Parts: sequence; structure tokens; C-alpha cells
Amino acid sequence: MAARLVAIIAAVTVAGLVIGPVTAVILRAEAFTGFTAADWQALRFTLLQATLSAALSVVFAIPVARALARRRFVGRGALVALLGAPFILPVIVAVLGLLAVFGQSGLLNRVLEPLGLPELQIYGLHGVLLAHVFFNLPLATRLILQGWLAIPAEQFRLAATLGMGRRAIWSAIEAPMLKRIVPGAFAVIFVICLSSFAVALTLGGGPRATTLELAIYQSMRFDFDLARAAVLGLLQLALALTAGLIALRVTSLPVAAKAFDRAVPRWDRTNASARIVDAVWITIAALFLLTPLAMVAVNGLTGITQLGPSVWQAAGHSITVALGSTALCVLWALPLATRWGEWLGLAGIALSPLVLGIGLFLIVRPFANPFELALYVTATVNAFVSLPFVLRILRPETEAIRADYTRLRQAVGLSGWAWLRWVLLPRLKRPLGFAAGLTAALSMGDLGVIALFADPDRATLPLKVYQLMGAYRMEQAAGGALLLLLLSLGLFWLFDRGGWVGTAT
Repeated sequence: MAARLVAIIAAVTVAGLVIGPVTAVILRAEAFTGFTAADWQALRFTLLQATLSAALSVVFAIPVARALARRRFVGRGALVALLGAPFILPVIVAVLGLLAVFGQSGLLNRVLEPLGLPELQIYGLHGVLLAHVFFNLPLATRLILQGWLAIPAEQFRLAATLGMGRRAIWSAIEAPMLKRIVPGAFAVIFVICLSSFAVALTLGGGPRATTLELAIYQSMRFDFDLARAAVLGLLQLALALTAGLIALRVTSLPVAAKAFDRAVPRWDRTNASARIVDAVWITIAALFLLTPLAMVAVNGLTGITQLGPSVWQAAGHSITVALGSTALCVLWALPLATRWGEWLGLAGIALSPLVLGIGLFLIVRPFANPFELALYVTATVNAFVSLPFVLRILRPETEAIRADYTRLRQAVGLSGWAWLRWVLLPRLKRPLGFAAGLTAALSMGDLGVIALFADPDRATLPLKVYQLMGAYRMEQAAGGALLLLLLSLGLFWLFDRGGWVGTAT
């Protein structure tokens, strides 16, 4: 009974966090006078960059995934594991790394200048696309690679028996798999890029490269036009819901046929030209992912010694927010780790963080100064945004534990607290550690709601790094980015360590 009450309280809290802010935004939108030319431009650019970002990520991921599926080499496992790193990488860190490589004073321009070639310009649409491909190419590669690895080995054995060439194998086996996988990968990445904020904020380069999320931020932060921000927020929500439903629809298709799961060598990989092509694609992908991170580390080693007290204070704020959001998210997730709870948590994907932030701003404003509550609001929003991922991690294990131990619990008469302490938590050690680490890392690197509310005394580390970049103090910004990267990965390791050291008791 107590467990059910806790689940109801958690569900009501999460539902209220959706309904309350959205209602406040809708009520405020009544004062809206109409869309401006800038609003329509923001809508067009949002759809354009999301479409191109998803398309480029998927197109480049196909040859990379194919090469990884066909080749075995030293470090392959580490490279595949690296493909998941950008998901927890703070956006501002990645942006600084990309600037160090592709920026005006970046590595590539230093190579092009002696050759008399024109320098690269990273700001604008192409900069936004570059950053989005950096983040989403690994995701697309992982999704497509899983499809390739799921192709039954018997199909390749049959192709070898029939003497089929590479083109025939592509047409008969690989292309049909891609037709099932690629639309889903495209839709998922499109949804992610649709709500782009930090990338557009740092690399947009002007009004022509403004996303809806950035327009919401500008309406709140600079114009204080709450009605316009509210309507843009509702438009953003409608787009996210529509794209999310499409993504859910296209990703529900089957992936592969059944098989005996025997490992059969890919005979078509022995061709010399195929080896060269695969090696080129793997090398390009590795350089594209690793070079910006290496540049952040190299540039940050000098700048980290120049960080002032305000940066360290911001780091403390970020750690506090990350720990608070992690605790809150876990407290919500444990009682909601059911099928209906996971459906409720999906609102964290559909609802834009800035829409949620605006709604909370409108709710809090009559009673308190929202800027004084900036860190609390940020922690709450970060916990809500991470909830869908945490529920996806915890729900399978939680349902398995309930199925295996419920009769024993009834026979022994375990109370709710005893069940939690002696049965549930020990067996959730691995997924709970991973989920907590993921939440802490995502919250540590977030540059979203805090940009709406924060004043200089309450800035987090990502916001402080962005401010240093705006002041052209790039060495200190690089040092702050390295500190942010170390803290994000450190928090992830600290929580996840319980998941890979030892076993559940």
C-alpha cells in the first residue's frame, strides 16, 4: 500500500510538472499579437537544420557502420564504445573542440593559410550542421551498426554459396535492412536536432541561423516578451510531439529475420579495394570524433591554471545542480519504473526544456524572484528531461525483480522499506549506477534553462564557459571546458562505478 502511495505521489508530481507549466504558457499566450518575419525565419531554419543534420548524420553513418560491421582490428571495441561518448559530452565542450579544429584560428585554417586556400568559416548554418553531425553521427552509426550485426549469418553463407558479388549482396541483403533502419534513425536524430539550443546559441552566427529554442531564449532574456516566448514554446512543443510520434511509428518496424546465430566470416570483405574503403571511412570517423576532444584537452591544460574564483564557484553550482537533479530523478524513477510510468516519463522528450522553464518562470514569478531560484529550477528541469532515459534503463530490471521475488516477499511479509533495502536496490545496483551517472553527466553539462534564469552569482560552469567565449577569453574558456569535461566524466564514473565493480548481492 505504501509503495502504491509513493508511486501515485511521484506520478502526480511528474504530471503536474507537465500540466502546470504548459497551462501557464497557454494562458500567457492570449496576449500574443501575431508571428513576425523573424518568427517564421526561426521556424524555417529550425526545420531546415534538423532535416539536413539528420540526413547528413545518416548518410555518413552508413559507410562507417558497414566498415565496422565488416572489419575486426585492434581497438575496434574501444572505437565502438567511443561512439556513445558524445551523448554525455557537454555541448559547450564539443563546440570549443570544433572551434579549435574548424574555427578562424583553428587547426585546419592554420594548415590552409600557407597553401593560399580560403579560410573556413564555422558560424552559420554550416557550423550548426557540423556540430549536429558531430553529436549525432555516432548515434546513427550505432543504430545502423546494430542493424548490420542483426543480419543472420546464414544469409551471408548462402550468398557465398551462390557466388554473389558485392553489388548483389548489397541489393539482396544490406539495402533491405537499411530501408528498415534508416527512417527510424533519421526520425530520432531529427527530433533531437529540432530542439537545438546551445549549438545554435554558440555557432548560429546571426538572425538567419536562429532556431525556435533560441528565439524563445531571446524573447525571454532580452525582450522579456513572455507572450511571444509562450507561443513559440507551444509551436516548439507541437513540432516535437509530431516528430516524436513519427519517430515512434517508424522505429517500431522489425529489424531482422530469425537465425541460428552462427558466426560466419564475411567473405566479401577480402577484396583489397573494400579494405581500403573501409579503412578510410573508419579513419575519417575516428579523426572527426577524436581530434576536437584532443584539442580541448591540449588547449585546456594551459587555460585551467588561469581560472578565476568565479569559474570555480560556477563549477560548485554545477556539481550541486547535477547531484540534486540526480537524486530527484532517481526518486521519481524508482516508483515509476512500470509501463505506465515510462509512458508518463516520455513527456521529458516531447516537452522542450525552455518551454518548461518559461512555464515555471510564470508560475513562480508572482510569489518569488525566479532568478533567485535559478539553480533549483534548473535541477528540477534537468531531472525531468533525464527521466525517460532513466526509466528506459531501470524498467526492464525492475519488472524482472518483481516477477522473481514478489511471491517470496508475500511469503516472508517484507514491508515496503525492507523490500527496497534488501531486495530491490541491491539488484538494481548496475542499472541504477549507470542511470544515475548518465543523469549527473547530462545535468552537469546542460546549457539550457540556466541561460534563461541565471545571474552572475548563480551561473553554472557551462554558462560561465559560454560567457568567457563571448568575452573572447578563449584560453580561460578552454580551461573551463576541460574542467567541465573532467567533472562530467568524473561524475559519470563515480556513479557508474557501482555498476561495473562487483556484483549485486
